[in-house]
Amino acid sequence: MLSLLIFTPLIGSLVIALLPRENKDLLRRVALLFSLVPVALVAIMWARYDTAAEGMQFVERIPWIPAVGIQYFLGVDGISFPMLAVTALVTTLAILASFNIQERVKEFMALMLLLETGMLGVFVALDYFLFYIFWEVVLVPMYFIIGIWGGPRREYAAIKFFIYTLLGSVVMLVGILALYFQSGLGTFDMLAIAEQARLNPTAQYWIFLLLFFGFAVKVPIFPFHTWLPDAHVEAPTGGSMLLAGVLLKMGTYGFYRISYPTLPDAAKAFAIVMGVLGVINIIYGALVAMAQKDFKKMVAYSSISHMGFVLLGLAAMTPMSMAGGLFVMISHGLISPMMFFFAGTVIYERTHTRMLPEMSALFTKMPVAATLLAFAAFANLGLPGLSGFAGEFFTLTGAFEPLTSLVAVAVLGMVLTAAYHLMMMRQILMGDATAEAAGHAAALAHGHGAAGHGAAAAVRLPDLTLREAIVSAPLMVSIVLFGVAPSLLLRIFNPSIQALLSRMGGL
Repeated sequence: MLSLLIFTPLIGSLVIALLPRENKDLLRRVALLFSLVPVALVAIMWARYDTAAEGMQFVERIPWIPAVGIQYFLGVDGISFPMLAVTALVTTLAILASFNIQERVKEFMALMLLLETGMLGVFVALDYFLFYIFWEVVLVPMYFIIGIWGGPRREYAAIKFFIYTLLGSVVMLVGILALYFQSGLGTFDMLAIAEQARLNPTAQYWIFLLLFFGFAVKVPIFPFHTWLPDAHVEAPTGGSMLLAGVLLKMGTYGFYRISYPTLPDAAKAFAIVMGVLGVINIIYGALVAMAQKDFKKMVAYSSISHMGFVLLGLAAMTPMSMAGGLFVMISHGLISPMMFFFAGTVIYERTHTRMLPEMSALFTKMPVAATLLAFAAFANLGLPGLSGFAGEFFTLTGAFEPLTSLVAVAVLGMVLTAAYHLMMMRQILMGDATAEAAGHAAALAHGHGAAGHGAAAAVRLPDLTLREAIVSAPLMVSIVLFGVAPSLLLRIFNPSIQALLSRMGGL
């Protein structure tokens, strides 16, 4: 089941490579079809998933390179399975959102499917060697997606993304090799090393730092975050949706899957550092987002802020805080793609600008699209009843007792987040479109005489299309569903979180 899930997109990428590039509609439909297969497989797995089990499910294990203890070892638990669902869903929606791509459609769709194979592989690999291969596979297609189909500064953003993430990956590889040799078990099996390795505290600290650097770049954690705004702003909409919805979560997933269960002494020793860095992410990201004029850059910095809550949940190391951190990962994986879809496609294609001061009165000009954007913004700022609030509430509640001071500061970040979202909505959604049209008409008439005639008619913009509604609907339904019934996720998280904390010493 897991092998089929991972490699179906890769097969789709190869099929697209054999199709004629002139038939763009066929290329789009084939890519969409192959991306739907993992969605269907995840749905089947969800129906069969045992929410009471602590261990791995759907396990596949085959010896690969026995001489050095490398296996083809796959499995999922409550930490990884929800991320599989988010990855499958967001990839399909990102491909559908990219149907407006006109240049080199064949290459774009093939790379999107290759990217999906890498992302899915990261969340199911239980052998360090296999995990690292999938981790690196993700890097290549995203580099080309940004560098070829991105904005005016796409080459700069792509190279910056590549250098940062490659450097982080190389340092992480050193940590993996150190873990392999220090464990003395002669295997790259993640579970075996976590359960059987007896590493002294000094070795744990150094390996933790090496792995931390690789994961921190991907999250990203301040001050390793500077590649993210450039990548988001220049990436095409589909790339931004996957970058925010899935790629950032690979870093925090690494802490849950590798650093904490395998290096528990180091995780406890660096807990306060993780908490402080998490709060810095929350406050810094919110303040910088508030200062942005570019809509996509605002959403990019909001992602940095939200990922800080995951770090805070990890730092507190209580069952509720760590489940809350996972909840934030899933919630943000649904909300941020919707925000980037509206910023990069729905709004931009109609207004031809991403600059907030240049937009206004969208409620009047395109009421349905503006309403959906307002929904996404309220979800992102943490409105009760939506998934964003549930994740942050569980994280802060779980972290309150061990990290009271940091939680008090983090709450300020929630206030700032609400503030810049409300400022954004007041700027671009509200206002008087009739007055704006009259002003445009007067300016045109002043400069061109009768050219001002009919300017008021230009105020109305095309509203939400069927394709845009199809992209938005699954995200909206999921955001409401998990906000109203968070137990749907918590019952999947909790057994794995309890097992993780038990392995760390019963915290």
